[in-house]
Amino acid sequence: MADTKILLVEDEKKIAESLRKGLSEQHYEVDVAYDGAIGRKLFDAGTYDLAILDINLPLMNGYELARHIRAVNEDILVIMLTAMNTTEDKIEGFEAGADDYIVKPFDFQELLVRIRALLKRLHHQPVAGSNVLRVSDLVMNLDSKEVSREGRNIPLTAKEFQLLEYFIRNKNKVVSRIDIAMNVWDIDFDTKTNVIDVYVNFLRKKIEKDFSSKLIYTQVGMGYVLKENP
Repeated sequence: MADTKILLVEDEKKIAESLRKGLSEQHYEVDVAYDGAIGRKLFDAGTYDLAILDINLPLMNGYELARHIRAVNEDILVIMLTAMNTTEDKIEGFEAGADDYIVKPFDFQELLVRIRALLKRLHHQPVAGSNVLRVSDLVMNLDSKEVSREGRNIPLTAKEFQLLEYFIRNKNKVVSRIDIAMNVWDIDFDTKTNVIDVYVNFLRKKIEKDFSSKLIYTQVGMGYVLKENP
């Protein structure tokens, strides 16, 4: 999209230049920084739709930069593009505010697909209004990004919020890990990672631990289901 502006922060200059050239050929406007500090300065001075961040960056790592970006702008899209590929790395990336996580080496066409999927989701956000979802005694406000149960506020990370929204919109329906991967992470299911199960457990602890009833149930061999009336 000609009006889409991307901040690319990558310390390997050959990779950065290759990505800049490829993205520019797709009519994206791209600014490049070779370290996290310059990336932060560019972000603070400009307006971007998407940030693509390496993690092992000089001066300020990608996790720190993502947290800064997310604190300033909740709506900007963030993709981690890194060689760090453990489950713990991915979870830290999502906790820092990443919308997607791509492991090097990667195929450029895959990156383009991920970018287009994220932009499509961004441009199809529901308009402001009575965007309130309810299930049992849990209330989710899509405008203020607030979640409460029994009147008590429950702080969620961005990815936990997206996961809960997906569960509520599909309440009383069993959703598989593949369903969750494609609709919450915008990626094909990776059988080598347990990130989804980890996040479901994160969410359960926050919306169930101190309350009288469960909401999310495991369907062995099938996935998960959020039940309004168990």
